[in-house]
Amino acid sequence: MMQGVVSHRREAIPPLVVASANGKRQLVDAVIDTGFNGFLCLPSAIIAALDLPWNASDIVTLGDGSETLFDLYAASVIWDGGYREIDIAESETEPLIGMALLYGYRLQIDAIEGGIVRIEALSS
Repeated sequence: MMQGVVSHRREAIPPLVVASANGKRQLVDAVIDTGFNGFLCLPSAIIAALDLPWNASDIVTLGDGSETLFDLYAASVIWDGGYREIDIAESETEPLIGMALLYGYRLQIDAIEGGIVRIEALSS
């Protein structure tokens, strides 16, 4: 099980460690975004600091229905006690956790400032 908190801005934020193949790591406070179906969005500054390798580009549909091209980078995150290889979308926004990373997990949010955010694996 993983835990985070609800911020004063009413955002569910679990801490997440992002790692590159060259061993660089960074702790990121990422906001859960259930409208984002990818794994993780990070701004270019974090991608550059971790020296993440470019993997591909993909057209993504945004919440307003418009489409845009995102660069995707290869990385790992520490997720549920182990490393998980994911694609990271580059976007000049705050770090966002999407539904692809949450897939197969239960998300519980105590929706008050300082409330607990719990993420736990669903039993098969």
